[in-house]
Formats: sequence, structure tokens, C-alpha cells
Amino acid sequence: MKILIKNGRIIDPASSFDAVGDVAIAGGRIVSLKSAPADFAPNKVIEAAGCIVMPGLIDLSARLREPGHEHEGMLESELAAAVAGGVTSMVCPPDTDPVLDEPGLVEMLKFRAEKLHQSRVFPLGALTRGLKGETLTEMIELTEAGCVGFSQAEIPLGNTQVLMRALQYASSFGYTVWLRPQEIHLGKGVAASGPLATRLGLSGVPVAAETIALHTIIELVRSTGARVHFCRISSAAGLALVAAAKAQGLPVTCDVSINSLHLTDVDIGYFDSRARLDPPLRQQRDRDALRHGLADGTVDALVSDHTPVDEDAKTLPFAEAEPGATGLELLLSLACKWSGDSGGAATLTRALAVLTSEPARVLGESLGSLQASAGRLVEGGVADVCVFDPAAMWTVEPAALRSQGKHTPFSGYQLPGRVRYTIVGGHLAYQMKPEA
Repeated sequence: MKILIKNGRIIDPASSFDAVGDVAIAGGRIVSLKSAPADFAPNKVIEAAGCIVMPGLIDLSARLREPGHEHEGMLESELAAAVAGGVTSMVCPPDTDPVLDEPGLVEMLKFRAEKLHQSRVFPLGALTRGLKGETLTEMIELTEAGCVGFSQAEIPLGNTQVLMRALQYASSFGYTVWLRPQEIHLGKGVAASGPLATRLGLSGVPVAAETIALHTIIELVRSTGARVHFCRISSAAGLALVAAAKAQGLPVTCDVSINSLHLTDVDIGYFDSRARLDPPLRQQRDRDALRHGLADGTVDALVSDHTPVDEDAKTLPFAEAEPGATGLELLLSLACKWSGDSGGAATLTRALAVLTSEPARVLGESLGSLQASAGRLVEGGVADVCVFDPAAMWTVEPAALRSQGKHTPFSGYQLPGRVRYTIVGGHLAYQMKPEA
């Protein structure tokens, strides 16, 4: 199919390309940027005047809930939510049921996702069998099946010796280990430690739960040389440790969630379970540090931390509610809001970079044949494209979200930016319906 996107503002954050023009797509690839060839005969023309034409978003943390948790999310609903949010590629953690610790399970997930012809799915394999923290998985076989890295998801490794061996093994083959830093005993609370948690009588998770784990992992990275991606850093102190490790030349990267970027523990209000999240929402100084770190490059990527939760698991007392919130359809708009609220500290180009080229850099060689053009708009590159209207405002109405999970702490927020079209590999995967 040949597609011509006309008169849009084309932004490629990786090359700082920013100009009004046309994008011609044929055979699943970008034929030309700025002006289409004279003999180009499109099957579909997209008028993008007033819109931004950018690379498709790459989300480094999105749970799809299959297999095993279909009551909370189906591949069909979550991939539909992804393309509605402009997300053309996503990384999913291994904490499905059964856990992604066998090649057959990974192959089945990728096959199911590819049949839907929507967002690309890049699974993380389990670091240990069943995520139990005891026996390492067959990383080579899981990589051959399509895993882009290895993770413990939300289950911390209590055995430092197992973690060291995992990092040694991963380092030998050039694999990346994805870890959310949390000390196994200190991380069992339901809210960030502080005056608010004390006032509400909620068990707290201290910042030390993150920093102790970071100290341990960073020292193991120093001794093994393994590449580690820190998932969803939540505190100013934790971010400072990551910054110091980067300054020392250690092979580490990190991301932050849209929840921690915009919200604080105050947003829990009167036990609002929509704000029951992992990692827990911290204080304003932490949020401000994360915003600054994302702007200056200390934080590499912004993620949705998409975790659909069903009604029964969410409408419970705060401490008993299942943590998680839907986020795929909010990711781009919340990035734009962050840029707009930053007072010039974060440009629009930076806001788009942390959703596109920067996540692609984190994934690196694990993208395979997509590596050269993932998160970019380049002639000859794969046509993963998002067209969105930055001036359009919309109100977050949970019932209108395509995700099967309807719970979000941003319910009722007015956000900037509406995705009009999403193209995945030259295929028109999403087109916004005309508003009545």
C-alpha cells in the first residue's frame, strides 16, 4: 500500500530534522521525506496540515496481560489501545501466567501479536525460572525465540549470588538485564514512606528500598560489565545514583513512568485506589528531580507503565487493591503536557525523543533488522509513523479508552495532543474517527 502524508510538520528527534513537508510510504518503508517523487501514486492520502508527523512511539513498559490474565486485558484490546496512542512498538515484562521462561511461550505471544497487524511486541524473558529467583533461565534459547532482554518484572531478587551469576551470564553474550531496583524486604509497603502514608495509616516503602538495590546492582555491574536497564526509577536519591554510575562510564540506562513524572503521594487523596501503583508515588521533590532528569538526559526514556487492572481487583480498600493503571493511550499526551509545563526546560523535540529515538537506543542491537531505523524517520527506513494534532485538547474519560483496563489516576484530566493516524510497517493500523 502506498500512503502519502501531506503538509505535516515532520519531526525526527534523532536527527533534529524539523520541517513542513510530505512523507511518502511504499512497500512498508519511507520512500521520501519533505517532498514526494513526481511519479508517486498513493493509494491513500493523509492531510496532515497543523499536525506533527513523527516516528511511532516505543514504549519500554507495557503489560498485555496475555497469557493468563485475559480478564484484565486481551492482546486485541491492548494492541488497539497502543496504536490509538501512537505506540508502534512495546516491550512487555515476563510476569504473565505462565511466566515467559520457555521459548514456546515467547513464540506463541509474538505469533499472536503479529497476526493482529498492530503494534510490534518485544517480550522480555524471565531472568529466573518462574521468576522465583533460584535458577537462571536458558537465555540463549529465549533470545532466539524473540526476547530482547531479561527481567524479574516486579519480583526482586533476594539472592545476590544468583543476581551476580545472571549478570555474568548476560554479560558473556551481550544481553541486557532489566531490573526495577527494590530491596526485597523494604519494598513490601503500599505507599511511599512519608507524612501522608503515616497519616493515612498505610504501610510505607522508603526511598532506601530503591537506593539499597541500586547500590548492589551498580556494584555488580562494575564487576561483571553487564548492561542493565533500570526500570521506573522513582526517587531523587535513586536518580542521583544512576547519574553517578553513568558519569563513571558504566553501561546502565533508566526510564521513568508517566505516573511518577506527573503525580505525587498527595494524589492518593482519600485512599484513591487508582493511585495504587508500583513503584509508589513519592513526594514533590522526587517528582521534580525526575522531571529535570528526563529533560537533561539522565533519564533515557518515558514509559506508560501500562498495567490494565479489572474492576474487582481495583475497587477494594487501598492497601488491598491491585497496583497498576492503564497508560498506553495517555503516553504521548502526558509527554506533551510535561514539555508544556516545564517552562522551557524540556523542548517538544526532547519530549518526542524520550518516546522514540531514546527508547530505540536502549533496545539497541536487540531490535535486529529494525535497529537502523527504529524510533526514527529516515528514507529507506521502516515506516512506523504517528500523526498527531498537538493543539487538540481532550478529556481523559476511562469509559472511552480502548484498553480493557479503565482505571487511571489521570481520569478527568484535560490533555494536549490527539493521535490522528498510526502507521506500523506501512500498514494503517489506526485512524481516528471524525468527531461528531
